[in-house]
Amino acid sequence: MPSDQAQEFLFQRIREMLPPSVSLTDVVSEILHVSSDSAYRRIRNETPLVLQEAKQLCDHFQLSLDQVLSIKRNSILFEDTRVSNQEYPYESYLSDLLKLAQYVNSFARKEIVLLTKDVPLFQLYFQPMIAFRHFFWMKSILQHPDYATKAIDLDGVSPGIVSMSRDLVKFYTQIPSTEIWNTECINGHISQIEFYKEGGLFSSTADIRAVYQATKETILHLKDQSEHGCKFMPGENPSTKRNNLNFFYNRLILGETTILVKTGDVKTLFLNYDVLNYMTTHDEKFCNQVDEALENLVKRSTMISQSSEKQRNIFFGILLAKIEDRLRKI
Repeated sequence: MPSDQAQEFLFQRIREMLPPSVSLTDVVSEILHVSSDSAYRRIRNETPLVLQEAKQLCDHFQLSLDQVLSIKRNSILFEDTRVSNQEYPYESYLSDLLKLAQYVNSFARKEIVLLTKDVPLFQLYFQPMIAFRHFFWMKSILQHPDYATKAIDLDGVSPGIVSMSRDLVKFYTQIPSTEIWNTECINGHISQIEFYKEGGLFSSTADIRAVYQATKETILHLKDQSEHGCKFMPGENPSTKRNNLNFFYNRLILGETTILVKTGDVKTLFLNYDVLNYMTTHDEKFCNQVDEALENLVKRSTMISQSSEKQRNIFFGILLAKIEDRLRKI
């Protein structure tokens, strides 16, 4: 390997990909056919990896050797996840997110810090919302040919997508999180509904009302979770859940959706772009910098979970008023 930094990065990536119960030393020993002591010395950077060994490890874990070797002092390596209609369809994207949520949930120590500018996937459990957002993504973002002349069909989304969407929410409710929301977070979703309403893509006013009503129920459920300080599925009893939600009302900025995942001692950053797509990095220095920035934003925001009832009512009242205004105009 050309640099200690590249070797360190490679083992960091491999460690993050392994289940918590699996020994990195044992895995490296088996792949490289060396003793446990030799594997340990390579992991500790005491023995440099030769190029063939690095290739063996990258091939086994489907990592890019070119990317590993291109690490520079001031560079940050990101992995890109981009949805496409053929190479990486939405169903595969959603399935991989579900697997990721299950993986994060397998750790004893885990946390998600979320800064959002939209209603995230983790809140889609009411079917009209799932169907509408899926239609929006297919038609306007991915420009799927099957949706080019198609009207919105709230019953047209596949049972598999509905099931995976709800399963994603279910696993998310089990992971402790700090969420930072702004009163602008609902605006994009409302604009999408109004765009299709004005374009005549809804089959009936009843369907428009159903989407807005599902949006209202989503916000009311989020308010209920904030009040109890825990995440739970609709219909579940919050008194049976542990406190795992710190919810903050942010008046300061409306940043891009940012998700920092902490599993054990490892941090992983997800930066959203182009609505569905995201970039991922495990760069320790950069993740720590973003963590610090999010902590500073939290200090300048108002915590409205379990406390600050007045501020909580103000925040959710603003969101609900926007929805009620649109319902009255249907």
